[in-house]
Amino acid sequence: MQRMIRYATIAVIIHAIVVILHGLAHEKIPVPLSALQSLFVVSIIVLAPIAAMILLWASFQQVGSWLLLSSMVGAFLFGVYNHFIAISADHISQIPFTGWGVLFHITAILLLLAEGLGCAVGAWALSSLKQTEQVL
Repeated sequence: MQRMIRYATIAVIIHAIVVILHGLAHEKIPVPLSALQSLFVVSIIVLAPIAAMILLWASFQQVGSWLLLSSMVGAFLFGVYNHFIAISADHISQIPFTGWGVLFHITAILLLLAEGLGCAVGAWALSSLKQTEQVL
């Protein structure tokens, strides 16, 4: 279980770094978000994975694993929709691949990878917990 918690921590830290860099690109370009989008980003994309990591370290593995998985799935779907599907100011086709746009494009893709990793680690954690319960 400790190994899984370490992997979850690494996934959350990588995700947080990419989120910070992507947020910087959003600010510098600028690419504004609506109030509802901002609320989602802060609560689900930024705070929930960190809370999940804290819960995992505090021996609340079941809740932490579910929170990690659900927040990363939510973040992944939000990013796919806003960066690659819905044509808006947040879609990568609307941001030139120059200046801060380079960081925007790269981090939009890295977010998908980091959130995919977070989903995998969250699912692995839940699977590990389920196997542990079956042994007991």
